[in-house]
Amino acid sequence: MSDVHPARVAGGKSQGAVRARDKDAWVALFAADGIVEDPIGPSGFDPEGKGHRGHEAIAAFWDKAIAKTDSIEFLFDDSFACGHEVAFVGRIRTRIAGQQIDSEGVFTYKVDADGKILALRAFWETERAMATMKPAD
Repeated sequence: MSDVHPARVAGGKSQGAVRARDKDAWVALFAADGIVEDPIGPSGFDPEGKGHRGHEAIAAFWDKAIAKTDSIEFLFDDSFACGHEVAFVGRIRTRIAGQQIDSEGVFTYKVDADGKILALRAFWETERAMATMKPAD
């Protein structure tokens, strides 16, 4: 496993910015026309299921989905890098309002030649995640 793969590096920086609660650093990791689909398809964060494209929309996603949490942990078992993409497999643990939720899934990052994120796509199921809700540790 190469820690220097550009997509793996960008994914790590993205996760680090989320852990640090640094919205500006996180948005800056994306290409100007980058997209966030988290989760993919219609959701409470994206009723039309079209994703959040461009820095303004990505920043708005942060405000809706990330800023309202108390903390987010990335608990990945493995990652697979191919071409300009990486897929992380495992779970994201979110703490919000005294509750803890684990979202198991596959989380992918695609980068351009400069290492900017073109696409962050999250394959996880809302109902499965909500079934894990319990009081935060």
